[in-house]
Amino acid sequence: MTIRYLAQELYRLTKKVEELEQALKALEGPSPERARLEAELFQARKDRDHWRAMLEAKKDKPVV
Repeated sequence: MTIRYLAQELYRLTKKVEELEQALKALEGPSPERARLEAELFQARKDRDHWRAMLEAKKDKPVV
């Protein structure tokens, strides 16, 4: 995978996390929708952190 691809995926996932956080703020009180959004947000953060780590690892490797 190229650094550019990793960066694009990281950007996409960062935007998704932001959108889910905004959607959660807009909801009031407990609801099935809130539970679904919280689960989706948890997974999106996990994916974002994974892609960020992959990008950092790729950047740290010396180019041969």
